[in-house]
Amino acid sequence: MAEAAVTFLLENVQKLLVEQMHLISGAEKELKQLQCELELMNAFLMEYADKREKGQVFIQFERQIREAVYEAEDTLDACLTHKARAAGAGILSIKHLDLAKKVKELRLQLQPIFDRAIKGLNALPFAHPSAATLGTFDDNKFKKTQLLREDNVVGFADEEATLIKYLNEKTEQLDVISIVGMPGLGKTTLAWKIYRDPKIQFEFPTLIWVYVSQELNEREVFLTILKKFTRDDMSGKDDSELKQLVRYHLNKGRFLLFMDDVWTVEDWTRIEAALPKKNKLGKVLITTRHMGVATHTNCIREPHQLRFLTFEESWELLQLEVFGKNNASPKELEGLGMQIAKQCGGVPLAVVVIGGTLVEKRGVKRDWEIISDSVSSYVQDDKRTESIISLSYNKLPHHLRDCFLYLGMFPEDTEINAWKLTRLWIAEGFIQQKRGRSLEEVAEDNLDDLVARNLVMVERAKANGDVKTCRVHDMIREFCQNEASFANKNLFQEVRKTRHGVFDPAITEIVKRRRLCIHSNVTEFLRKKPKGPGVRSFVCFSKETIALPPEYTPSIPDAFDLLRVVDATPLKFTKFPPKLTKLIHLRYIALSGNEFKALPEAVSKLWNLQTVKIDTASREFEIKVDISKMMQLRHLKTKAMIKLKEVRGGGGENLQTLSRLKAECCKEELFNRASNLKNLGIRGNLTALVDATYLGKLERLEKLKLVHDVFPSTADNALHRVPHAHSFPPNLRMLTLSSTYLGWAQMTTLGDLRFLQVLKLKEMAFKGTLWEAQGGGFPQLETLYIERTVLEIWTAASAEPFPKLKNLILKNCEPLQEIPSAVGKGESLQLVDIERVSQTLVQSAKKIEVEKQQIQLQGGEVRGRKGGFKLKISPGDASSTKN
Repeated sequence: MAEAAVTFLLENVQKLLVEQMHLISGAEKELKQLQCELELMNAFLMEYADKREKGQVFIQFERQIREAVYEAEDTLDACLTHKARAAGAGILSIKHLDLAKKVKELRLQLQPIFDRAIKGLNALPFAHPSAATLGTFDDNKFKKTQLLREDNVVGFADEEATLIKYLNEKTEQLDVISIVGMPGLGKTTLAWKIYRDPKIQFEFPTLIWVYVSQELNEREVFLTILKKFTRDDMSGKDDSELKQLVRYHLNKGRFLLFMDDVWTVEDWTRIEAALPKKNKLGKVLITTRHMGVATHTNCIREPHQLRFLTFEESWELLQLEVFGKNNASPKELEGLGMQIAKQCGGVPLAVVVIGGTLVEKRGVKRDWEIISDSVSSYVQDDKRTESIISLSYNKLPHHLRDCFLYLGMFPEDTEINAWKLTRLWIAEGFIQQKRGRSLEEVAEDNLDDLVARNLVMVERAKANGDVKTCRVHDMIREFCQNEASFANKNLFQEVRKTRHGVFDPAITEIVKRRRLCIHSNVTEFLRKKPKGPGVRSFVCFSKETIALPPEYTPSIPDAFDLLRVVDATPLKFTKFPPKLTKLIHLRYIALSGNEFKALPEAVSKLWNLQTVKIDTASREFEIKVDISKMMQLRHLKTKAMIKLKEVRGGGGENLQTLSRLKAECCKEELFNRASNLKNLGIRGNLTALVDATYLGKLERLEKLKLVHDVFPSTADNALHRVPHAHSFPPNLRMLTLSSTYLGWAQMTTLGDLRFLQVLKLKEMAFKGTLWEAQGGGFPQLETLYIERTVLEIWTAASAEPFPKLKNLILKNCEPLQEIPSAVGKGESLQLVDIERVSQTLVQSAKKIEVEKQQIQLQGGEVRGRKGGFKLKISPGDASSTKN
């Protein structure tokens, strides 16, 4: 990943040449020369490095490039820091701050390293297509040895039954069924179980199993299929002839073809060209790690997402692995065994691996205790685990690799906020600009890609379907941590306290680290006065809230002079740490404190700052700095009311998130400058907003949240109406209203927002017990969320009142009697999610579910299954969740 370091330094140099002429005066020529040399090195790495064998020689060259670039970056940034501080102190010229001289020295240091690396990498042999990323690991051989294991298969009975049902369904064309899931979840084991099922062998006269290697060899695939039909020598035939023969033989009758581990849509397209699409007796069952492949191949029904093992199944499998079928676990080991099984996270591979470790220690309780303390480490140390996850990692494009490994920064079992993760990626320099896409959009695309590859799990989704929170399995997290430190990648370092009471790495070793994450013992760590001149990120994930003593307020900026990222929300500051304003390279700041009330004017010195997120209990938060002068600022986020200083500068065009702005600070002048806002929250007395027209000029705004915060918050202080439809941003996609106490008749105006996809009504957004929904409005609305209302009767026109509604969420709507039948009959409706509602409403929701099931079954068993209906009822309203 040396190319990532080169790219980041290159982007910094380019930014200096464009935006910071006052700091680089006299050094322009040397910086432009450095830019050219970095561009050449970057182009070489992107073009050639991935084509060479990745042995120890390659790893050493890559390490040398990365370390040299890091050192150059640190030197350049340190010079800029000194110059900025000198300028701030009124010192116009300091001899030792000769930037041009420093840059020239850097170039002279980098050039021989770059030349030696280029020469050395060019001399390396070209990698074999299938071994370029796998080293000596043979994925097909590994798969075959795995399939020999047929005993101790636990937890697949229901999955097997569902898939066999699909295999027995009649279709009008060749039917492809896909199994998708994360590495190690048991996709191949399940498919092999079906392959060996006697009933399947009876139903399908022709059964064929094909391993699809990571780098597809379609000729080998075709030859494997043809071996089932003929013993003729096919070596003289070309690929086109083989393809025709495959189609000819498979078109003869009933067959079931298993395609194990299809990696890309392009691979499938090449295989599919040989399949007889009109043979309705044929079935193809594929396994894949990529949701995009699973969705593309399976056009009749949703892909079969393989579930995780339950705790009971994990414990059963672990006992089978350790003690065999006829032996029970000793009572003294049962508690520890259950604890270990739970830590495997429902992944069969993890259970099998840890079972193999425990089998040699069946009766040694102390050994079981040691293993239970670090299950994920033992799992990751096994070559099988490393090999399986490496297949997915090595298939990642280069721009995703650092993003993926960075997930190892987060503690075990952490629910990761997607907004935070993507903004951290941007601040860390992992996201490169793409034409026509913002950095945020590229980062979100990267996260979606990792989700599609089943390396990241979606924990919660937003109303519009985007990822809200996610998590990674402990097995994946451990891989990320190991790979991040492998071969001195130095991507990040977790700071831990050992059982012996010392920090690992030692405080003296911090000087060599690039990014630090710390999960516990934070105050003690800061008390040790660490020093890391090369540390660029300090990220704290302590599960405990820490009231930071005032004497430790300057600890972080004192320790790390070149920080780009400070995420320390578990630490409670009494005020904004003044010394942070000296760290001119900061891009991301996330802080918290119950008494936080202001962002100081000195923050304007942080000319790289992109994201500011403040958690505070204060009702109001004052921004003393003129944000129009902060040219790189993209996101300013807090739940308090943001009181802005009057905007006077000419900047603000990069600002995308402003939440939540005090209503009184909403001025036309501000929005004229911040014309690229995408996410705006406004809190306070919204009365003056009703007749304002400036929001209608925010053409890029997609998300708007309006909180009518007046005291007391009662119907007496309600808004009398919403703004006219033309006064809303023209491209608004998501609107949230809270505490507005509007009359339900105002919904007609909202219905005229032609691009609105998500509408959230919270905390008595609307008052009144009757809502008569009219037809003809909300042409694009997909999600309607209503929480806390006194609504009792909801009627709707016979015509569809919400023609594209997919999701209806009702929470804390106890008085509401039922869901209108016109809403329930909507053809697009896929989800009804209800919580704390009346029993009569539960019954109406169940009636909708029955009607949807009947519609799905009309015209054949398969019709309508893809994109089916789901009813979700909270435990407080019913005993179970319906699917």
